[in-house]
Amino acid sequence: MLKVRKQHLHELVSDAIQKYIEENRLRSGDRLPSVQEWTKLLGVSRTSLREGMRYLEAVGVIRVENGRGIFVDNPAANGFKLTGKVKLEGEKRFLLHILDVRRALEGKAVELAAIRAGEDDLREMEEYLLTVKRSRDEGKDTSEIDFRFHQCIFKAANNPVLQSVFESIQEHYSKFFIEPLGSKGLFDNTDEYHRTMFEGIKRRDTVLALTEFNRLMDKIEEDIKNYEQAHT
Repeated sequence: MLKVRKQHLHELVSDAIQKYIEENRLRSGDRLPSVQEWTKLLGVSRTSLREGMRYLEAVGVIRVENGRGIFVDNPAANGFKLTGKVKLEGEKRFLLHILDVRRALEGKAVELAAIRAGEDDLREMEEYLLTVKRSRDEGKDTSEIDFRFHQCIFKAANNPVLQSVFESIQEHYSKFFIEPLGSKGLFDNTDEYHRTMFEGIKRRDTVLALTEFNRLMDKIEEDIKNYEQAHT
């Protein structure tokens, strides 16, 4: 099962940096400690630190300028606090960045799956789609099943390098499935594209499979851009 509530080290790093900005009342343009200073302050490796900083840079909290340092980029109007609309817009931007990567990686996986998927792969994908429909009809959460369906596409592509790249960013991928932007079922209205994409894979029709995959990605992109939380 997806351990979605487990907090990884780089997430703790990003939380610590945000807390530092808030407690010191830093504003846009203020300089932050260097990478070396952060590793000492937080007692973490450079790898974990850079992962946490990459997230904060992607959502617009900090900016890293080569040769100059690390700076606060987007604090709220009254001191820094990554909540409400500021947080939502940052998370939307981060999801859109990941979506760009997803289009490239999973698009290739869909193309290869339409060529290489075995009968067992096809049966597994079809069973996931049936389980999603059944669970949806019963009012149950389908996020984990949906995630497994997309994992199966990468497996069916039968390319170990592509599979390895996918696994390396799997945690970021999961953000599309487990309460994206704090909303359960945000992308539930994409079921039809999952079915038509699968039909393309099943028929060995790479054009149909890729067309429907891109329609799915376009719908997700539209939903992200248009999403507004009622309490922001």
